[in-house]
Amino acid sequence: MTFELTPLFLSLRTALCASGIVFLLGIACARLFLYARGWVKWLTDVLFTLPLVLPPTVLGFFLLVLCGKHGPLGRLMLRYGVSLLFSWQATVLAAVVVSFPLMYRAAKGALEQVEEELVWAARTLGWGELRIFLRVMLPQALPGIAAGAVLSFARALGEFGATLMVAGNIPGRTQTMPLAIYFATAAGNMRAAAIWGWIITLVSCIVLGMMQLCSTRARRRGGRL
Repeated sequence: MTFELTPLFLSLRTALCASGIVFLLGIACARLFLYARGWVKWLTDVLFTLPLVLPPTVLGFFLLVLCGKHGPLGRLMLRYGVSLLFSWQATVLAAVVVSFPLMYRAAKGALEQVEEELVWAARTLGWGELRIFLRVMLPQALPGIAAGAVLSFARALGEFGATLMVAGNIPGRTQTMPLAIYFATAAGNMRAAAIWGWIITLVSCIVLGMMQLCSTRARRRGGRL
């Protein structure tokens, strides 16, 4: 019986796409939080962090309701002949939703640690807020942002519950490594489950090692590229 590596490549592809989306979205939302005031600041923080504490099955249910054929987003996509559920894109969507809070929290914490004196000094020079954000705040917050990016990648790589609900377990299309482990175990194929378990553990260790290396180098450079 042959051992297919498709779930490995599918998981890596999904995690890479999801972490790229989450990287940009998390930084943008963290910047939005910094400039929000009053109850808006509180509400945005709650909404952006909520997927971190909700069970993945609950997130999967909400995505089904939103993207299903009777949901608002699902009906809109069907007008253009697009069906998101039970496709590879659905695995990316699930990974984005569950990994986003990690990137957001890391970016927010790193940006909050930027020295106010540097920001005010740039303002006295006549710099605009966007230029200050890109040239002053982001380089200073780089170690924390890099750590959040790697953690969000690792979380996307290991996503199971929401993926199963919105993408299903279709071999060669939506079957990621966590799904392969679960269904191999359910079928009594403990050998395949063990192999996938060791593979995903090895990949996760490599990712975390890279995070530690990148964070160390960024700190040595003073948070500058």
